[in-house]
Amino acid sequence: MKEFFISRYRREASSPEERRALVRIDDAGIITYADTYADPVLGYDAHELTGVAIASLAATPQDNPLSPTHRESLDSGEPIMLTLRHREGFFFTARFSVRVDVADADQVASASILPRGEEPLDPRLLKLTENSGQLGIWQVDTKSNNISWSDGLYKLFDLRPGTDISPEHALFYFQEHQHRVRALFRRCLRSGKAFSRDLHILTAQQRLRHVRMTGRALKTGDKITSIAGTLVDLSDRLQQREARTEIEQILQGVLAASDNLIMAVAPDMQILAVNSPMVHQFERTFSQRPRVGDNLTRLLADFPNERRLGQRLWERAMQRDHFTVEMPLARQERELPVFEIRYQRLRDAQGHTIGAVHIAQDITHRMRTGDNLNYLSSHDPMTGLLNRRELLHRLNRALKSVGEGKPGHALLYIDLDHVTRFNETAGAGACDRYLRELAGMLSTRVRQRDALARISADKFALLLDQCSEVEARKIARNLSDKISGFVFEWQGNSLQTTASGGLVPFGNGSRIEGAEALLALSADLCQTAKDAGRNRVHVHRDQGSILLESEAQALLARLKQYVSEDRINLMYQSLRPVTSATWGEHIEILARLGNGDEEGGVWLPDDFLPIAERFDVARDIDRRVIRKTLSWLAQHKLLEPRLKHCSFNLSLASVLDDSFPAFVGQQLTDSMFSAERFCFEIRESDATQYSDAVTVFCDAMHEVGCRVALDGAGASVQSYTLAARLPVDLIKLDRSLMKDLDEDPVQQVMVEALHRIAETAGKTTVATFIENDDTLRQVRKLGIHFGQGFRLSMPQPLENLAPATVELSTGKIG
Repeated sequence: MKEFFISRYRREASSPEERRALVRIDDAGIITYADTYADPVLGYDAHELTGVAIASLAATPQDNPLSPTHRESLDSGEPIMLTLRHREGFFFTARFSVRVDVADADQVASASILPRGEEPLDPRLLKLTENSGQLGIWQVDTKSNNISWSDGLYKLFDLRPGTDISPEHALFYFQEHQHRVRALFRRCLRSGKAFSRDLHILTAQQRLRHVRMTGRALKTGDKITSIAGTLVDLSDRLQQREARTEIEQILQGVLAASDNLIMAVAPDMQILAVNSPMVHQFERTFSQRPRVGDNLTRLLADFPNERRLGQRLWERAMQRDHFTVEMPLARQERELPVFEIRYQRLRDAQGHTIGAVHIAQDITHRMRTGDNLNYLSSHDPMTGLLNRRELLHRLNRALKSVGEGKPGHALLYIDLDHVTRFNETAGAGACDRYLRELAGMLSTRVRQRDALARISADKFALLLDQCSEVEARKIARNLSDKISGFVFEWQGNSLQTTASGGLVPFGNGSRIEGAEALLALSADLCQTAKDAGRNRVHVHRDQGSILLESEAQALLARLKQYVSEDRINLMYQSLRPVTSATWGEHIEILARLGNGDEEGGVWLPDDFLPIAERFDVARDIDRRVIRKTLSWLAQHKLLEPRLKHCSFNLSLASVLDDSFPAFVGQQLTDSMFSAERFCFEIRESDATQYSDAVTVFCDAMHEVGCRVALDGAGASVQSYTLAARLPVDLIKLDRSLMKDLDEDPVQQVMVEALHRIAETAGKTTVATFIENDDTLRQVRKLGIHFGQGFRLSMPQPLENLAPATVELSTGKIG
């Protein structure tokens, strides 16, 4: 619920007698109350406005005070100026200010909790209770000796509900417990005391079930008239208990027979089993003696690093079937033995995780003697990281492991900037010492299952195992920040540098063939990052391109040349209102590369964007287009009252870039054009694949004051959900929906549905690719707010938008 003060706006200072109408609007936009000033301000009596939609008073959809466009101003308490329609038919400028803003759902509701009392139980509730609790209800009438059962009891005995069955037949299912059941009934009848016994039954389907039978006497006055109770199925719980007991017995046998260090823990980190070698080694390392029943986390309370690492490893063990690590039990100053530790998940018969076990084998001697050659063949001798050969081996293994339904991986290539100068500034050997220290720092910052390798000189690579693209981007940025913040003091010199990176996510559907190709691609991406200014990470986007690598590199060289020489030409295409008159310019900025006089002509976005996104140059192009547009607008101040909407198409790299909203906010700081006039378009395919990240991006852009549009809506089955739930302000319909719109009734229904969903959610709709009168007529008939296409406006150079220059005797205008 919102309450607005509405007054007529006048250019001269407001007088103390200014009349303000108080209007109350619910969350659906319906007026529920208006005071007596509604007549002098709006021309309506107060009772006439009750039940009327506030949008019906607005001159255009953009003048609706509940539109997302005005949300930020109203939330901050600032008044807004809107154009309203008076009852007499003329338009006037109104000043809206918020008096109260409370969501209808947040208003206090009257509710209380009462005891159920003696009211009869709803049969549906009884059925739900029996199904969820695996139980049934029975009752014996002592006068008639009749027994009544609920449907749940029939189900426990594997009988069809309503099956004709006698009490003797029912007792037969209790097998050897028949006499005990009879005795329980007789004792309850004589003493009136309740009973509870664990028994087992053999059902009609010859299945053995463990049950708990409870009963109590029901009296009328002092006389027992019936006995009633429940029969609860305990089979699943007993089976889990038996499975756990069986596993514990097997573990005890393994524990006694092995010299390896063996420990099993439950999901709550309680020790289930531990053998003597593990107890002795744990006690030598941590001065604590573990016992069955102890909590492992509490035993390691004084060792926070080991506690956190242990928790991560055990948690991973309970999520994955098995994995192996090589490490000491603790990271301490003294030299400790190194163990090869294999973790294995423990499951019961139903597949539920009931814990995990680890088996640790001492490999210290092997690593220091015979296997030392093996170690040197797979590790870099200077830093101790994996070498190129071992990394390629693991990359090939990762490429073979990807498949449908399996998580993807990512490869991060890191090239340090200007490291070789360290030998010049700090003396010979400074570079090698810096690399050793940096390698040690990076080793502690990567996940246990990832593979960090030194490729050559000052180049490293990190294989991120089972890592989504969004997570890989965050890891890459964090490592880049860690490297730039790392300072190594050597002989009075502070050695510090930055790093450039190339990130290649790969998984099911990737077109990368072989580890060498993958490593080369990440190195190429890293080089584009260095060429773009260093200290950044470029991310590969697989566009399904069938270009040869040589062709892709040639196109990349051409693209980088155009960008570095700022040969980006700005065009614009207008958005026209199709259902109501709206004053002002509404435009979309279009970028073209080249001037048309060179070989290949003008480069259109459909041609250069696949290469730009593949080599992560699109983010730089986005920012250059925005800066160039704002710079041009700053030179044409007379456009300020005319320009109402200016939108930019964004690449996925910009949408996933956490620093992009701050960049836009900084660019708009000194602009005379308000932030709400600028809109940033997100492709529906990107919003579908990265819905959470796109939601965060929309919220961040709204905080800056800008608007967000969903481009290409209707291209997928998720379109309707995105149009309703995604926090965007505009919905731009996909090109495929516009084709043959005037002839295809199915497409008309789809467009109308999207428009209604968007309009209900307070969003503006735009029909794109309107190329003929028939399509325009159908768009107008369906009520779409804006249209865009060659029929309405052709793309033009941005210079054509500039106000015309008029020569006057007093000077030049424009």
